[in-house]
Amino acid sequence: MSSTLSSTNIAPSQLEAGPEKKDDFMIVDWDGPEDRENPRNWSPRKRWGHGVIISILALITYFSVLPASVTLSLIPCIHQFLFAFCDNRLLIIEKATWPQQCVHPGQRISPLIFTSLLQLPVRTVTLYVLGIGIGPMFMSPLSEMYGRVPVYHASTTIFVAFIIGNALSKNTAKLMVFRFISGCAGGTPMALGGGTIADITSVQQRALAMALFSMGPLAGPVLGPVIGGFVAAGKNWRWTFWLLAILGGFFGSTTVLVLRETHPKVLLERKAAYLRASTGNSNWRSKLDSTLSPRQVLLQVLVRPIMLLVRSPILFMISLYVTLVFGVMYLLFTTFTTVFEGQYGFSTSISGLTYLGLGVALVISMQLHPEYRLLLMLWFSPFVAGGLFLCGCTAYYKVYWFVPILGTSLMGFGAFFVIIPAQLYLIDVFGSEAAASALGANNLLRYISSTFLPLAGPAMYRSLNYGWGNSLLGFIALAFVSSACPFLQVRRAAPYEGERVDRLTWTPMRLPFASETRIISFKDLSYMRLTCRHRSTLRKRASDLLPRRTLV
Repeated sequence: MSSTLSSTNIAPSQLEAGPEKKDDFMIVDWDGPEDRENPRNWSPRKRWGHGVIISILALITYFSVLPASVTLSLIPCIHQFLFAFCDNRLLIIEKATWPQQCVHPGQRISPLIFTSLLQLPVRTVTLYVLGIGIGPMFMSPLSEMYGRVPVYHASTTIFVAFIIGNALSKNTAKLMVFRFISGCAGGTPMALGGGTIADITSVQQRALAMALFSMGPLAGPVLGPVIGGFVAAGKNWRWTFWLLAILGGFFGSTTVLVLRETHPKVLLERKAAYLRASTGNSNWRSKLDSTLSPRQVLLQVLVRPIMLLVRSPILFMISLYVTLVFGVMYLLFTTFTTVFEGQYGFSTSISGLTYLGLGVALVISMQLHPEYRLLLMLWFSPFVAGGLFLCGCTAYYKVYWFVPILGTSLMGFGAFFVIIPAQLYLIDVFGSEAAASALGANNLLRYISSTFLPLAGPAMYRSLNYGWGNSLLGFIALAFVSSACPFLQVRRAAPYEGERVDRLTWTPMRLPFASETRIISFKDLSYMRLTCRHRSTLRKRASDLLPRRTLV
């Protein structure tokens, strides 16, 4: 029996009568607000340590975009990757006619086949991202039934195993299948990480913790090509997968030693099971006990996000914008090396450094306060469109290479304040119970976009060139800037009671969990009140606020 169960402090009288009775069952809850078994009452070192470990797992998962990004940079060096699967015969590129003509000794390949081969690196990205979107749909129900830690361990093991399969692949079919399966397993840290953060942090700490956690999946695709470019240049493309397998194996083993269960539902069920076994009384039940069968839990996880997406305008509109921004980010990921090698003549290793522009933007954006949610989305979302305009036009006219990298930095800066505030806002609006479904719907849409939008990139750039292609994406992003406006109500300060604050603040409105089964009209969209206050005004805590309008 774990220490969590054996250290349960319950008086003998409570073992006889139980702390609370309901329908002839004795309800098991935490032993007061200071119960040390509650993950939110762990020591700061233990709580933040868990957050760092989960963030590192997510970083390695998104680091796995690294091999595909490296292969994009190896297109001009075609002997490295693209045609390693073509019967091991070297194909020679004639630079004067590339990519229209590709020959090897004794045979000419049609432009259609050659174009298909050139899309191979893009497909390795999109299939992996598709797996990240689909896998968590089945991993999340397992975490509800068996806890987060067993799912973390199992998914990390599967991830490392199939990454090794990628490194040993002998043909494109195996490579694609292994990429998809490794993506399904690799999406677990990101899908469950938000729940883990919510388990171990209070509402006041959640914004900072979530921002730090999100740095892993956002920084992974940025750091991956930087390191992978040098690895592939010094060794070969297979070593990028071996590096991932080594990192995944090391940190996966670390989680076995230090990671502990944080899911309150699972912890209370274990506590109730311990009491049933120690007292012989079968009436002990967890406060969070669910009567749903595993099949019902699976159906709920699969169906409820779709129902919320269809019936909640706020979720649909915000998810649509996040989907666009996330898809455009991955479209840029798949074109960076082609642009900077084709337009500026960068080498394989140096072209990977161009991703650092996005990394710098993420570091700068961390200095601001993501707890402002939609307010920051409204202010900074124009940076997405501006960065696309600057990057596309300057790359097309071959302006000094620093300028398009500056454009990617602006785009990444704006993207951070679209993706992170949207996630935090959905958690605040839908509450702890429905937030998982809302985030699941949001994640599914954005990963589908990241799967298919990059596939359209090469054709779009061939037809419109880099300038007009990125400008088209910028105009679309600009049209979505106002998507947050209907959910903000600007008004003067009210005499709320609470702690003093010396900056612009806002208070989120909680959406009742039952609203997932009701259609919400645009008249009911005042879920958030933006409150502008002077230095001497007072703020009421978000947890004490009630919705401005009751949904019936």
